[in-house]
Amino acid sequence: MDITESLIKLWNSTGVANFVQPVDPNITNGFEQFLHQFGSPIMILVCLFLLWLGIKKQFEPLLLVPIAFGGLLSNIPVADIAGPNGFLGIIYEAGIHKGIFPLIIFMGVGAMTDFGPLIANPKTALLGGAAQFGIFGALLLALCVFGFTLPQSAAIGIIGGADGPTSIYVTSKLAPELLGAIAVAAYSYMALVPVIQPPIMKLLTTKEERKIQMSQLRNVTKREKIVFPIVVLGLCIIFLPDACPLIGALTFGNLCKECGVVERLSDTMQNALINIVTIFLGLSVGSKLSADQFLTLQTLFILVLGVTAFALATAGGVIFAKVMNACSYFMHKVFKKPLNLVNPLIGSAGVSAVPMAARVSNKVGLEENDQNYLLMHAMGPNVAGVIGSGVAAGILLALCG
Repeated sequence: MDITESLIKLWNSTGVANFVQPVDPNITNGFEQFLHQFGSPIMILVCLFLLWLGIKKQFEPLLLVPIAFGGLLSNIPVADIAGPNGFLGIIYEAGIHKGIFPLIIFMGVGAMTDFGPLIANPKTALLGGAAQFGIFGALLLALCVFGFTLPQSAAIGIIGGADGPTSIYVTSKLAPELLGAIAVAAYSYMALVPVIQPPIMKLLTTKEERKIQMSQLRNVTKREKIVFPIVVLGLCIIFLPDACPLIGALTFGNLCKECGVVERLSDTMQNALINIVTIFLGLSVGSKLSADQFLTLQTLFILVLGVTAFALATAGGVIFAKVMNACSYFMHKVFKKPLNLVNPLIGSAGVSAVPMAARVSNKVGLEENDQNYLLMHAMGPNVAGVIGSGVAAGILLALCG
């Protein structure tokens, strides 16, 4: 091999020579040809933008930063970092494709969650259930309007649960080709809860409703907190075994927290374990941010459907809270039962963005009445939403898996 051939070989192995792909004669559409040729540099710019959102704007930085960096690595030419033999590809296969990482994160979430407000006021579980309307509303839109397949529609709909690990788990099982777009949409909209929810909450409630003050929650005993995760898992085993991987991981983590005899295990799940898995989860999800999978019209549709799912979930919780109040008024008038009103603002916390959605409910309530502290009341539907999204995931997997 002479020096010229050696230099050509060296040049062809550089990133500069491979960033722009050659023209594909089989692609006749000009825009598609442009994306084919310049997809990698475009996606690198997209990933840099996601890094900026995570670092500068602090939009879910714990996951958006590793997802964006994983996207950068996956778009490096020649290196094949996200390929089957690349280290991101190996991590993805072991942790995402097999569904291990989201389950471990659910264990950590369970170990960090206090179900006390839900136990103290069980009817708020209905608000967490009502918020899951966003999942099924977006599913129907994706299926009937945008032309996605049923498994793809189910994966898109789960964004409405506002639960990143659940979105990743369901998508990896039903529509892995959409994983990058759905993960970015899910975590971006979770970070935008303080922006998306308040206008919807105010639109659907009156000033008087937002001023409703709720009575203080009762104290929940340690025994109740220990029994609760076992009962939840038992009901899941009986009625929806497909949801048991997610609900089982959640309840195990919560039981370790509440039983008080395995503090080391609970502490590990809350800190070291969930942090380690978050790193690998983010990087491996980012490996799906390649140009051919992300730069499509489907991605735009997913972003639109994602925010629609979020809006429907928020509206579903608020409207159902108003329905509960109407029932309370009816029982008071007809049967002379005492009024037990719910501030409709806590219905918006039925999405499982814990504790961000509960904080938003509290903030909007304080704007109308500076003595109206709704945080603990809103935590009831908020943690119910975590369970609800897991149950919804089980339903979708049973229907579409």
